[in-house]
Amino acid sequence: MNNKHILLASAFTALTLAACGAKDKPKDAAAPAAADAKTEAKADSTGGPAIIFDAGGKFDKSFNESAYNGAEAFKKDTGKSYMDFELKNPTELEGVLRKMAQRGGNPIVTMGFNSAEALDKIAKELPKSNFVIVDSEVKQPNVKSVQFREQEGSFLVGALAAMKSASGKVGFVGGMDIPVIRKFSCGYEQGAKYANPKAEVIKSTVGTTGEAWNNPTKGGELAKAQFDRGVDVIFAAAGGTGNGVYQAAKDNKKFAIGVDSNQNYLFPGTMLTSMVKRVDVAVKNAFTEAAAGQFKTGPVSLGLAENGVDWADDEHNKALITDDMRTKVAQIKKDIIEGKIKVACDGK
Repeated sequence: MNNKHILLASAFTALTLAACGAKDKPKDAAAPAAADAKTEAKADSTGGPAIIFDAGGKFDKSFNESAYNGAEAFKKDTGKSYMDFELKNPTELEGVLRKMAQRGGNPIVTMGFNSAEALDKIAKELPKSNFVIVDSEVKQPNVKSVQFREQEGSFLVGALAAMKSASGKVGFVGGMDIPVIRKFSCGYEQGAKYANPKAEVIKSTVGTTGEAWNNPTKGGELAKAQFDRGVDVIFAAAGGTGNGVYQAAKDNKKFAIGVDSNQNYLFPGTMLTSMVKRVDVAVKNAFTEAAAGQFKTGPVSLGLAENGVDWADDEHNKALITDDMRTKVAQIKKDIIEGKIKVACDGK
Protein backbone atom coordinates (compact mmCIF):
# COMPACT_ATOMS: atom_id res chain seq x y z
CA MET A 1 0.00 0.00 0.00
CA ASN A 2 1.51 3.36 -1.01
CA ASN A 3 1.37 6.58 1.01
CA LYS A 4 -1.60 7.92 -0.92
CA HIS A 5 -3.64 4.82 -0.11
CA ILE A 6 -2.59 4.99 3.58
CA LEU A 7 -3.66 8.64 3.79
CA LEU A 8 -6.99 7.82 2.15
CA ALA A 9 -7.65 4.90 4.50
CA SER A 10 -6.76 7.02 7.56
CA ALA A 11 -8.92 9.89 6.42
CA PHE A 12 -11.81 7.54 5.75
CA THR A 13 -11.51 6.07 9.26
CA ALA A 14 -11.71 9.57 10.74
CA LEU A 15 -14.68 10.36 8.54
CA THR A 16 -16.49 7.20 9.65
CA LEU A 17 -15.94 8.03 13.34
CA ALA A 18 -17.24 11.56 12.79
CA ALA A 19 -20.30 10.22 11.00
CA CYS A 20 -21.06 7.82 13.88
CA GLY A 21 -21.09 10.73 16.31
CA ALA A 22 -23.47 12.72 14.12
CA LYS A 23 -26.31 10.21 13.75
CA ASP A 24 -28.71 12.09 16.00
CA LYS A 25 -28.20 15.52 14.46
CA PRO A 26 -31.15 17.13 12.62
CA LYS A 27 -31.25 16.88 8.84
CA ASP A 28 -30.50 20.59 8.33
CA ALA A 29 -27.06 20.02 9.87
CA ALA A 30 -26.02 18.52 6.52
CA ALA A 31 -25.69 21.95 4.88
CA PRO A 32 -22.72 23.21 6.93
CA ALA A 33 -21.14 19.75 6.68
CA ALA A 34 -21.24 19.99 2.90
CA ALA A 35 -19.71 23.47 3.07
CA ASP A 36 -16.93 22.14 5.30
CA ALA A 37 -16.27 19.35 2.81
CA LYS A 38 -15.80 21.89 0.01
CA THR A 39 -13.38 23.90 2.15
CA GLU A 40 -11.36 20.79 3.00
CA ALA A 41 -11.29 19.74 -0.64
CA LYS A 42 -9.54 22.95 -1.55
CA ALA A 43 -7.04 22.70 1.29
CA ASP A 44 -6.35 18.95 1.08
CA SER A 45 -6.47 18.42 -2.67
CA THR A 46 -4.05 15.97 -4.26
CA GLY A 47 -5.78 15.77 -7.60
CA GLY A 48 -5.75 12.94 -10.09
CA PRO A 49 -8.26 10.20 -10.88
CA ALA A 50 -9.72 7.76 -8.37
CA ILE A 51 -11.55 4.44 -8.44
CA ILE A 52 -13.71 2.63 -5.92
CA PHE A 53 -13.96 -1.16 -6.34
CA ASP A 54 -17.10 -2.95 -5.24
CA ALA A 55 -17.41 -5.80 -2.74
CA GLY A 56 -16.04 -8.39 -5.17
CA GLY A 57 -12.53 -7.06 -4.53
CA LYS A 58 -9.85 -5.55 -6.72
CA PHE A 59 -8.38 -8.91 -7.72
CA ASP A 60 -11.54 -10.89 -8.52
CA LYS A 61 -10.07 -11.96 -11.90
CA SER A 62 -13.24 -10.51 -13.43
CA PHE A 63 -15.17 -7.21 -13.30
CA ASN A 64 -13.12 -5.30 -10.73
CA GLU A 65 -9.79 -6.62 -11.94
CA SER A 66 -10.58 -5.48 -15.47
CA ALA A 67 -11.19 -1.98 -14.06
CA TYR A 68 -7.93 -2.19 -12.10
CA ASN A 69 -6.09 -3.15 -15.30
CA GLY A 70 -7.49 -0.07 -17.00
CA ALA A 71 -6.31 2.17 -14.16
CA GLU A 72 -2.88 0.55 -14.25
CA ALA A 73 -2.70 1.01 -18.04
CA PHE A 74 -3.37 4.73 -17.54
CA LYS A 75 -0.64 4.87 -14.92
CA LYS A 76 1.84 3.08 -17.17
CA ASP A 77 1.08 5.27 -20.19
CA THR A 78 1.10 8.61 -18.38
CA GLY A 79 3.27 8.06 -15.31
CA LYS A 80 0.46 9.55 -13.23
CA SER A 81 -0.83 7.88 -10.07
CA TYR A 82 -4.42 7.38 -8.97
CA MET A 83 -6.32 6.80 -5.73
CA ASP A 84 -8.27 3.62 -5.07
CA PHE A 85 -10.40 2.00 -2.39
CA GLU A 86 -11.93 -1.47 -1.99
CA LEU A 87 -15.37 -1.42 -0.41
CA LYS A 88 -16.07 -3.98 2.29
CA ASN A 89 -19.62 -2.79 2.86
CA PRO A 90 -21.90 -0.71 0.58
CA THR A 91 -22.60 1.68 3.46
CA GLU A 92 -19.00 2.92 3.18
CA LEU A 93 -19.52 4.36 -0.28
CA GLU A 94 -20.91 7.79 0.53
CA GLY A 95 -18.08 8.54 2.93
CA VAL A 96 -15.42 7.32 0.51
CA LEU A 97 -16.87 9.39 -2.34
CA ARG A 98 -16.81 12.52 -0.18
CA LYS A 99 -13.25 11.92 0.98
CA MET A 100 -11.95 11.26 -2.54
CA ALA A 101 -13.66 14.45 -3.72
CA GLN A 102 -12.06 16.36 -0.83
CA ARG A 103 -8.68 15.05 -1.95
CA GLY A 104 -9.28 16.37 -5.45
CA GLY A 105 -10.23 13.13 -7.20
CA ASN A 106 -11.10 13.78 -10.85
CA PRO A 107 -12.87 11.79 -12.05
CA ILE A 108 -13.99 9.42 -9.32
CA VAL A 109 -15.06 6.06 -10.77
CA THR A 110 -17.50 3.83 -8.93
CA MET A 111 -17.90 0.20 -9.94
CA GLY A 112 -21.19 -1.61 -10.09
CA PHE A 113 -24.94 -1.25 -10.13
CA ASN A 114 -25.18 -1.02 -6.35
CA SER A 115 -23.31 2.29 -6.23
CA ALA A 116 -25.97 4.26 -8.13
CA GLU A 117 -28.04 5.50 -5.20
CA ALA A 118 -25.08 6.73 -3.17
CA LEU A 119 -23.46 8.37 -6.19
CA ASP A 120 -26.68 10.17 -7.13
CA LYS A 121 -26.75 11.72 -3.66
CA ILE A 122 -23.07 12.70 -3.57
CA ALA A 123 -23.04 14.03 -7.15
CA LYS A 124 -25.80 16.46 -6.16
CA GLU A 125 -23.94 17.39 -3.00
CA LEU A 126 -20.64 17.99 -4.83
CA PRO A 127 -21.55 19.50 -8.22
CA LYS A 128 -17.98 20.66 -8.93
CA SER A 129 -16.61 17.10 -8.78
CA ASN A 130 -16.74 14.71 -11.76
CA PHE A 131 -17.82 11.09 -11.39
CA VAL A 132 -18.12 7.93 -13.48
CA ILE A 133 -20.35 4.97 -12.78
CA VAL A 134 -19.83 1.65 -14.54
CA ASP A 135 -22.84 -0.63 -15.04
CA SER A 136 -25.61 1.80 -14.15
CA GLU A 137 -26.92 5.27 -14.95
CA VAL A 138 -26.97 8.31 -12.69
CA LYS A 139 -28.69 11.29 -14.28
CA GLN A 140 -26.63 14.12 -12.85
CA PRO A 141 -24.78 16.74 -14.94
CA ASN A 142 -21.40 15.82 -13.41
CA VAL A 143 -21.66 12.05 -14.00
CA LYS A 144 -20.58 9.88 -16.94
CA SER A 145 -22.63 6.66 -16.92
CA VAL A 146 -20.93 3.79 -18.76
CA GLN A 147 -23.14 0.83 -19.55
CA PHE A 148 -22.51 -2.18 -21.74
CA ARG A 149 -24.81 -4.14 -23.98
CA GLU A 150 -23.81 -7.37 -22.23
CA GLN A 151 -26.65 -9.18 -23.97
CA GLU A 152 -24.83 -8.90 -27.31
CA GLY A 153 -21.61 -10.54 -26.13
CA SER A 154 -23.62 -13.06 -24.12
CA PHE A 155 -25.57 -13.98 -27.25
CA LEU A 156 -22.30 -14.96 -28.93
CA VAL A 157 -21.09 -17.16 -26.08
CA GLY A 158 -24.56 -18.67 -25.73
CA ALA A 159 -24.41 -19.70 -29.37
CA LEU A 160 -20.94 -21.18 -28.82
CA ALA A 161 -22.17 -23.07 -25.74
CA ALA A 162 -25.03 -24.63 -27.69
CA MET A 163 -22.71 -25.57 -30.56
CA LYS A 164 -20.30 -27.24 -28.13
CA SER A 165 -22.86 -28.98 -25.95
CA ALA A 166 -23.30 -32.70 -26.51
CA SER A 167 -26.32 -32.91 -24.20
CA GLY A 168 -28.27 -29.94 -25.53
CA LYS A 169 -28.32 -28.54 -21.97
CA VAL A 170 -26.32 -25.43 -21.07
CA GLY A 171 -26.18 -23.56 -17.77
CA PHE A 172 -25.93 -20.05 -16.39
CA VAL A 173 -24.79 -18.99 -12.89
CA GLY A 174 -25.43 -15.34 -12.02
CA GLY A 175 -24.11 -13.52 -8.97
CA MET A 176 -27.20 -11.52 -7.99
CA ASP A 177 -30.61 -11.11 -9.58
CA ILE A 178 -30.06 -7.53 -10.72
CA PRO A 179 -30.71 -5.87 -14.11
CA VAL A 180 -27.17 -6.17 -15.48
CA ILE A 181 -27.03 -9.91 -14.70
CA ARG A 182 -30.44 -10.38 -16.30
CA LYS A 183 -28.98 -8.95 -19.51
CA PHE A 184 -26.17 -11.53 -19.41
CA SER A 185 -28.68 -14.32 -18.78
CA CYS A 186 -31.18 -13.16 -21.39
CA GLY A 187 -28.60 -12.74 -24.16
CA TYR A 188 -26.99 -16.09 -23.33
CA GLU A 189 -30.30 -17.93 -23.56
CA GLN A 190 -31.25 -16.23 -26.82
CA GLY A 191 -27.87 -17.08 -28.35
CA ALA A 192 -28.07 -20.72 -27.25
CA LYS A 193 -31.54 -21.11 -28.75
CA TYR A 194 -30.51 -19.29 -31.92
CA ALA A 195 -27.80 -21.91 -32.48
CA ASN A 196 -29.98 -24.80 -31.27
CA PRO A 197 -33.73 -24.12 -31.00
CA LYS A 198 -34.09 -27.24 -28.84
CA ALA A 199 -31.42 -26.18 -26.33
CA GLU A 200 -32.38 -26.19 -22.65
CA VAL A 201 -30.94 -23.41 -20.48
CA ILE A 202 -30.75 -24.03 -16.72
CA LYS A 203 -30.14 -20.95 -14.56
CA SER A 204 -29.05 -20.38 -10.96
CA THR A 205 -28.42 -17.26 -8.85
CA VAL A 206 -25.83 -17.18 -6.07
CA GLY A 207 -27.33 -14.77 -3.53
CA THR A 208 -28.96 -11.45 -2.66
CA THR A 209 -26.06 -9.51 -1.10
CA GLY A 210 -22.61 -8.35 -2.18
CA GLU A 211 -21.16 -11.64 -0.94
CA ALA A 212 -22.67 -13.25 -4.02
CA TRP A 213 -19.72 -11.92 -6.02
CA ASN A 214 -17.08 -13.56 -3.85
CA ASN A 215 -18.32 -17.04 -2.91
CA PRO A 216 -16.53 -19.64 -5.05
CA THR A 217 -17.71 -22.47 -2.78
CA LYS A 218 -21.33 -21.65 -3.54
CA GLY A 219 -20.48 -21.22 -7.22
CA GLY A 220 -18.99 -24.70 -7.31
CA GLU A 221 -22.05 -26.19 -5.59
CA LEU A 222 -24.45 -24.59 -8.07
CA ALA A 223 -22.32 -25.74 -11.00
CA LYS A 224 -22.20 -29.32 -9.70
CA ALA A 225 -26.00 -29.34 -9.31
CA GLN A 226 -26.36 -28.24 -12.93
CA PHE A 227 -23.89 -30.84 -14.17
CA ASP A 228 -25.91 -33.48 -12.32
CA ARG A 229 -28.92 -32.40 -14.40
CA GLY A 230 -27.08 -32.97 -17.67
CA VAL A 231 -25.59 -29.54 -18.33
CA ASP A 232 -22.16 -29.69 -19.97
CA VAL A 233 -21.35 -25.98 -20.48
CA ILE A 234 -21.88 -23.22 -17.87
CA PHE A 235 -21.55 -19.47 -18.29
CA ALA A 236 -20.77 -17.76 -14.96
CA ALA A 237 -21.53 -14.05 -14.57
CA ALA A 238 -20.72 -13.89 -10.88
CA GLY A 239 -17.41 -12.11 -10.31
CA GLY A 240 -14.98 -14.04 -8.09
CA THR A 241 -17.68 -16.65 -7.43
CA GLY A 242 -17.15 -17.80 -10.99
CA ASN A 243 -13.80 -19.30 -9.98
CA GLY A 244 -15.72 -22.02 -8.14
CA VAL A 245 -17.79 -22.72 -11.25
CA TYR A 246 -14.65 -23.06 -13.36
CA GLN A 247 -13.00 -25.41 -10.87
CA ALA A 248 -16.15 -27.55 -10.78
CA ALA A 249 -16.20 -27.69 -14.56
CA LYS A 250 -12.61 -28.88 -14.61
CA ASP A 251 -13.25 -31.48 -11.89
CA ASN A 252 -16.29 -32.82 -13.74
CA LYS A 253 -14.67 -32.69 -17.18
CA LYS A 254 -17.22 -30.17 -18.45
CA PHE A 255 -16.82 -26.71 -19.98
CA ALA A 256 -17.16 -23.22 -18.54
CA ILE A 257 -17.38 -19.71 -19.95
CA GLY A 258 -15.65 -16.77 -18.24
CA VAL A 259 -16.89 -13.22 -17.89
CA ASP A 260 -15.74 -9.58 -18.06
CA SER A 261 -11.99 -10.30 -18.29
CA ASN A 262 -10.53 -12.90 -20.63
CA GLN A 263 -10.42 -15.83 -18.20
CA ASN A 264 -9.44 -18.50 -20.73
CA TYR A 265 -6.00 -18.83 -19.13
CA LEU A 266 -7.40 -19.94 -15.77
CA PHE A 267 -8.24 -23.49 -16.82
CA PRO A 268 -7.05 -24.17 -20.37
CA GLY A 269 -9.01 -27.04 -21.86
CA THR A 270 -11.98 -26.26 -19.59
CA MET A 271 -12.70 -22.64 -20.49
CA LEU A 272 -14.63 -22.75 -23.75
CA THR A 273 -14.36 -18.96 -24.05
CA SER A 274 -14.97 -15.74 -22.08
CA MET A 275 -17.51 -12.98 -22.64
CA VAL A 276 -15.12 -10.04 -22.57
CA LYS A 277 -16.48 -6.73 -21.33
CA ARG A 278 -14.01 -3.88 -21.80
CA VAL A 279 -14.34 -2.27 -18.41
CA ASP A 280 -10.58 -1.66 -18.56
CA VAL A 281 -10.97 0.53 -21.64
CA ALA A 282 -13.86 2.46 -20.08
CA VAL A 283 -11.81 3.25 -16.96
CA LYS A 284 -8.64 4.13 -18.84
CA ASN A 285 -10.53 6.39 -21.25
CA ALA A 286 -12.26 8.24 -18.40
CA PHE A 287 -8.94 8.81 -16.62
CA THR A 288 -7.21 9.89 -19.85
CA GLU A 289 -9.99 12.29 -20.86
CA ALA A 290 -9.91 13.98 -17.46
CA ALA A 291 -6.11 14.28 -17.50
CA ALA A 292 -6.35 15.98 -20.91
CA GLY A 293 -9.13 18.32 -19.77
CA GLN A 294 -11.58 16.62 -22.15
CA PHE A 295 -13.82 14.77 -19.71
CA LYS A 296 -17.43 14.51 -20.89
CA THR A 297 -20.42 13.50 -18.81
CA GLY A 298 -23.63 11.75 -19.84
CA PRO A 299 -24.63 8.20 -20.82
CA VAL A 300 -22.37 5.90 -22.83
CA SER A 301 -23.48 2.54 -24.28
CA LEU A 302 -20.88 0.03 -25.47
CA GLY A 303 -21.68 -3.13 -27.42
CA LEU A 304 -20.25 -5.22 -30.24
CA ALA A 305 -20.15 -2.31 -32.67
CA GLU A 306 -18.03 -0.23 -30.27
CA ASN A 307 -15.79 -3.18 -29.27
CA GLY A 308 -17.24 -2.87 -25.79
CA VAL A 309 -18.05 -6.59 -25.59
CA ASP A 310 -16.87 -9.67 -27.50
CA TRP A 311 -15.87 -13.30 -27.08
CA ALA A 312 -12.31 -14.44 -26.37
CA ASP A 313 -10.52 -16.63 -28.89
CA ASP A 314 -6.87 -17.28 -28.04
CA GLU A 315 -4.21 -19.95 -27.60
CA HIS A 316 -5.87 -21.25 -24.42
CA ASN A 317 -9.17 -22.28 -26.05
CA LYS A 318 -8.02 -22.67 -29.66
CA ALA A 319 -8.38 -26.46 -29.60
CA LEU A 320 -11.95 -26.25 -28.27
CA ILE A 321 -13.36 -24.07 -31.05
CA THR A 322 -13.71 -25.57 -34.52
CA ASP A 323 -13.34 -23.53 -37.69
CA ASP A 324 -17.03 -24.06 -38.36
CA MET A 325 -17.91 -22.62 -34.93
CA ARG A 326 -15.67 -19.60 -35.56
CA THR A 327 -17.28 -18.98 -38.93
CA LYS A 328 -20.79 -19.19 -37.50
CA VAL A 329 -20.02 -16.90 -34.56
CA ALA A 330 -18.35 -14.36 -36.85
CA GLN A 331 -21.51 -14.27 -38.96
CA ILE A 332 -23.74 -13.92 -35.90
CA LYS A 333 -21.59 -11.05 -34.64
CA LYS A 334 -21.81 -9.32 -38.02
CA ASP A 335 -25.58 -9.79 -38.13
CA ILE A 336 -26.02 -8.30 -34.64
CA ILE A 337 -23.92 -5.26 -35.53
CA GLU A 338 -25.87 -4.76 -38.74
CA GLY A 339 -29.21 -5.16 -36.96
CA LYS A 340 -30.19 -8.37 -38.72
CA ILE A 341 -30.31 -10.16 -35.36
CA LYS A 342 -32.11 -8.30 -32.59
CA VAL A 343 -30.97 -9.12 -29.07
CA ALA A 344 -33.91 -7.84 -27.05
CA CYS A 345 -32.90 -7.66 -23.38
CA ASP A 346 -33.45 -4.64 -21.14
CA GLY A 347 -32.49 -6.20 -17.82
CA LYS A 348 -35.94 -5.77 -16.27
